[in-house]
Amino acid sequence: MISLPLNFSRTRLATAALSLIVLGLGNASWADDVVPGLLPAIRKHVTLVSTVPENGDQNPYGVFVAPTSVGRIQQGDVYISNFNNAANLQGTGTTIVSYSPATKQLSTFATLPHDLAGCPGGVGLGTALAVLKSGWVIVGSTPSNDGTTRTKGPGCLIALDAQGTVRKVFADEKINDPWGNMAVIDKGDSATLFVSNVGFGVGSPDGEPPVFNQSTILRIELKLADQQPPEMVDETVVAHGFGEQADKSVFIVGPTGLALGADDKLYVSDALGNRISEIREATTRSTSAGVGRTLTRGGFLSRPLAMVMTPQGHLLVTNGLNGKVIEIDPATGTQLYAKWIDANKAQTPPGNGDLFGLAMHAGGGSFYYVEDDVNTLVLAQ
Repeated sequence: MISLPLNFSRTRLATAALSLIVLGLGNASWADDVVPGLLPAIRKHVTLVSTVPENGDQNPYGVFVAPTSVGRIQQGDVYISNFNNAANLQGTGTTIVSYSPATKQLSTFATLPHDLAGCPGGVGLGTALAVLKSGWVIVGSTPSNDGTTRTKGPGCLIALDAQGTVRKVFADEKINDPWGNMAVIDKGDSATLFVSNVGFGVGSPDGEPPVFNQSTILRIELKLADQQPPEMVDETVVAHGFGEQADKSVFIVGPTGLALGADDKLYVSDALGNRISEIREATTRSTSAGVGRTLTRGGFLSRPLAMVMTPQGHLLVTNGLNGKVIEIDPATGTQLYAKWIDANKAQTPPGNGDLFGLAMHAGGGSFYYVEDDVNTLVLAQ
């Protein structure tokens, strides 16, 4: 990436960006209304480690950076949940692995039984993953017995302690295939989790799977005290009506990315709607906002998936149908930059279906992502 002076005009910047793309010297696209952001500073992508543990689990989905050191958890380590087992069957992965930037080694934090008591349908660890300051790890299960949605169960949320031991399972009528990366407010002795649920109505019928507009965003309040298992003190559906659809390649397509922004707004990547939705009064509302307000649609987006907030207050969103990440200004809805981070030509378009998990590096100037086609953790810096 070539650095440009701050006084470079928007027209000249757009022209320069286009020239770089045409000449093959750059791999980012710019919107006309350019503001300082994170993606222009990203210069290289470093493959850190294979995410496959000893039991052979594959298809890394969830990514979360540990905020503190507790028990076996070390601050800054990267935690990753695996969705597939060694036979590459979706919804059957049972491991959480961790990567240490200090030692550059991968270790297995937890291996769960597929048939976990209290978790309807069993264990298939998806993108919903969070590591809390108190040392509790919360992970979502979207399970299958044969790798298809035909045998899909409603799953659960699972709480593990800082040693990697399952201590609590949350399952009820509001939790149905907790899927997307969680947005988290962590106060130490309490936590607020936002998680999407994509299993309502979805099955595996013959022919083209129908779209069900039944997916929800659930707000969960947890009490965390005295090393006791987390206690759920409240759960509220803050949004509903998002599209969800069974899919042979990625199991289910539905709202995946969740990120909290300024003014108590929650942002949702609506994959089937190819848009980013804004849910207002996210932490205080007692009723559903439906599908919320459309912040931005189309443009650089191509089935938006994982999403995080940058230190600049922008949204980073991975695409599901190509290997790009998009940077968006939530104050205006402007799509600022689009950058290839996975140009693997084994897929069409390049990187199609490869990007799921996404997390900011603790330093704030770079980010982690997983390439699930080759089971690797990568640092963009």
